[in-house]
Amino acid sequence: MDFDLSPEHELLRQTIRDFAAREIEPVVEEYERERRFPTDVVQMLGPMGLMGVPYPEDEGGAGLDTLAYAIAIEELARVWGSLALIVAAHTSLGCGPLHLAGDDAQKQRYLVPMAQGRVIGAYGLTESGAGSDSGGTQTTARHEGGPDGGTWLINGGKRFITNAGQAGTYIVTARTGERPGGGAEISAFILEAETRGFSVGRLEEKMGLHASATGELIFQDCRVPAANMLGEHGEGFRMFLKILDGGRISIGAMAVGLAQAALDASVGYARERRQFGQPIGMFQGVAFMVADMATEIEAARQMVWRAAWLKDQGRDYSLAAAQAKLFASEVSQRATNNGVQVHGGYGYVEEYKVERFLRDAKLTEIGEGTSQIQRIVIGRKVLDLKIV
Repeated sequence: MDFDLSPEHELLRQTIRDFAAREIEPVVEEYERERRFPTDVVQMLGPMGLMGVPYPEDEGGAGLDTLAYAIAIEELARVWGSLALIVAAHTSLGCGPLHLAGDDAQKQRYLVPMAQGRVIGAYGLTESGAGSDSGGTQTTARHEGGPDGGTWLINGGKRFITNAGQAGTYIVTARTGERPGGGAEISAFILEAETRGFSVGRLEEKMGLHASATGELIFQDCRVPAANMLGEHGEGFRMFLKILDGGRISIGAMAVGLAQAALDASVGYARERRQFGQPIGMFQGVAFMVADMATEIEAARQMVWRAAWLKDQGRDYSLAAAQAKLFASEVSQRATNNGVQVHGGYGYVEEYKVERFLRDAKLTEIGEGTSQIQRIVIGRKVLDLKIV
């Protein structure tokens, strides 16, 4: 693979960077301070094609590739982690299952407006007792017959759902029975926000990413038409494994963007801040931190781009995605922490942005599978061991 970006990818990168500097950066601190979802900012992204970057035009998307999507998320995260997370969750987790498994009618009704940015999407997978063990889903869906195929009656709840309360369309997983071996049979459903019996519970007060909405979904005798089952009956588990593979690329890209933001701030500060009569960047202790940041960030970026390229080539990318997400997220944590250290006392106060980058970066080690889960995935892939 040639890791040089094409002219089209470079143009996309610069377009988003210019837009973010002009339209987004001036409002970030206000939204973060007020912990307010940036509805008006998100609405600007749709006409730019940024809410459906990797999906075909006939599905409402921009018709670009996964590499373009990774570039877009990195550039957004470089300015605003919350916005990058909103877009990543909407695109990978909200739109992704519909693109992967939706029939033509489902794509036209739900995916097209989502990919165009007219409706925000979300994915209801995690539960209070089913985080890393997503196969332990306890939310249930029971079929009730009828002349039009009947309905599914969903009961239970989801936790830590990005875009909760802001999404118009949710993809949710539920147990629809048991497999012959005794494991859960899990299916996926398309749920409209206005569906009777569905509500949004508590919204979380988080360590970082304050302008993104993370909350609880509650299903109480929530009736979903049979036509809103997504994919085949009982195939929800396999579906979300595929979706998480792709989602890890976007979280890796977000991690790179946050790390790059910390590096940019640190370089500027190390050049301007003077101690003992010279810029602090002249001191080896500071210069080495900056050198490590720059080197690791570039390595992480290349890993994310490689995983995206493999996906675009139709090749197996699950190992590359897990490796990229693991490495990029841990690089992001180190880089943002070093960014605070370079700034000294100023790095610890909200007047400077680096403390926000550090808080926001922590999520990348948790979302789309923790670092520990990534190591399990990678280890099994490398050792060629089957999950039992």
